[in-house]
Amino acid sequence: MLSLKNQFIFAPVKTGYSDGSGIVTEKHLAFYERRAPYLGAITPEPFYLDKGLRELPAQMGIDDDDKIEGLKNLTGIIHRFDTKVIAHLSHPGRMANPIIPGNYYISSTDKPCENGGAVPRRMNTDDIKNVIDLFVEGAIRAVKAGFDIIELQFGHGYLPAQFISPFVNDRIDEYGGSFENRIKFPLEILKAVQDSIKMPVIIRISGDEMIPEGIKLPEMINFSKILESKGVHAIHVSAGSVCSTPPWFFQHMFIKKGKTWGMARAIQEKINIPVIFVGRINRFDDIEKIKKEYSADYIAIGRAFVADPDFIGKYFSEVKGQIRPCLACEQGCLGGVRAGQGLKCLVNPEAGKETEKVVLAKKIKKCAVIGGGLAGMQAALTLKTRGHKIDLYEKDKLGGQFNLAHLTPHKKSMGSLIPYYINELEDRKIKIINKEATSSELMSKYDCVILATGSKPAIPEIQGLNKFYWADIMREENLPSDKKVLIIGGGLIGVDIATALIPKNNKVIIVKRTTDFGEDMEMISKNLSLKMMKEKETIFSDHTNIKRIEGNTVYAERHGELITFDDIDIIVVSTSMNSYNPLEDELKGKIPVYVIGDAKKVGNVQNAIREGYETARSI
Repeated sequence: MLSLKNQFIFAPVKTGYSDGSGIVTEKHLAFYERRAPYLGAITPEPFYLDKGLRELPAQMGIDDDDKIEGLKNLTGIIHRFDTKVIAHLSHPGRMANPIIPGNYYISSTDKPCENGGAVPRRMNTDDIKNVIDLFVEGAIRAVKAGFDIIELQFGHGYLPAQFISPFVNDRIDEYGGSFENRIKFPLEILKAVQDSIKMPVIIRISGDEMIPEGIKLPEMINFSKILESKGVHAIHVSAGSVCSTPPWFFQHMFIKKGKTWGMARAIQEKINIPVIFVGRINRFDDIEKIKKEYSADYIAIGRAFVADPDFIGKYFSEVKGQIRPCLACEQGCLGGVRAGQGLKCLVNPEAGKETEKVVLAKKIKKCAVIGGGLAGMQAALTLKTRGHKIDLYEKDKLGGQFNLAHLTPHKKSMGSLIPYYINELEDRKIKIINKEATSSELMSKYDCVILATGSKPAIPEIQGLNKFYWADIMREENLPSDKKVLIIGGGLIGVDIATALIPKNNKVIIVKRTTDFGEDMEMISKNLSLKMMKEKETIFSDHTNIKRIEGNTVYAERHGELITFDDIDIIVVSTSMNSYNPLEDELKGKIPVYVIGDAKKVGNVQNAIREGYETARSI
């Protein structure tokens, strides 16, 4: 048994918080300490076993004894809360990052990842022995560093899965072909690790790789039975492959929730050791469903703990308040790591900043926040935390443009964020003033002003462009059916509009002056949205400038040639946004004024929330 104080485990989530040396940093310690109190166990991010096998330049390592001291500090901090620590050991094989100097690439095959990557070298028997040695050495260091449990990554398209998967493994030797041959190498890793340490071992698998010829559940049920017979203490069941099905690996918002739970249950019914359930568990009712309907032994939660470190503390009613919702959008967590900025969170501006505490202000001020979008609401809440007296002005609807974000078919999870903020404002008793603020009123009543007035659509000067929609076409009362719609502008907003129109049987044409449709979108959302649009025969017209509109005909120029779009029923404009900030000039020099979010510079939601937080911390 794993002997945890409760059934909740923090699943391994990449942080990218190292300094390039692979050693544990203060940022790591603060991040995990913040999340340790109410959990049964924490699994820090995957460790690299060799410096030439990194997925991230700033990944934590367990490849050398120089890592042990830092890892001891990490386990020591977590153990203070009677929370156990799991060492997640993984080998990327062909998925080692191709842009990191010094990385090398080996696999069961010489085929590169389907979504790009370096060409791997097909492993020989010496390579297999060397990999086994890396796992053993990593496990021994984990024992020395005070870890309580070892988790071996045999799923998600990592090296052991590259042997297990019939889609990837094309060998004709003793490690390829039959199921028994394909699992031989992973079992050799397991035995060597078990022989080298006396510690519980968990195996993480993909119940299904979600590709036609990949790993499938029936084989994973058989594999789990074999793992049980080999003395494994628990099976951690996820899905997908980073190479071929990253939306399933990341449990992205476009993916239907609960598929992995069914896989875990199917395996649980056939074995007698605990099964760990995982996969987009970010609501209390998810936990209740998994406990009651699936009889889960253990529940692993990942990104919901990034969004709200007190997620399980609130579930146990040991921490007051509502949970800050994880949107499963991957914009901050995956996007920040990929960008080399480290793990962030769209909804939680404190993620990655746990070493920086929000403290009470030395001098209490009366502040006005103008604009109740996400930047303004976050600024108001942070100011309140610091002890300031706050009035929030919003003449229309709280939430601003983000009220439209959940209106596309696969982004329904976005709809939980504004209610969270509104409830927080109510709970914190922040006064909402439903009118337009004037400069004279602000100067006479307040010590400081934060302007969060957002942005407005930039409408291009096109002859005949008289009647058109913006993103407001996605509202239920505006959403058309069976129409031919031309979208002018193919960035994030234009693509979102297209995906909202398609299910209503509208014929969509989307035009862009450049070529990158979905520019600035999070990569998984972009790829899946464009795939959906292509499948529904959306017409993409790049390098296109609209010249004029006459009736139902739109005249344009593409690559220097005149073209027309005929029989257009509806035109939507989504070209760009302009900052809207009418009060700054009137207030500047007369009262301390701070401009945040789109009112300062048009950007994304994560930046708006973070800027509201950071600005409020500085006042």
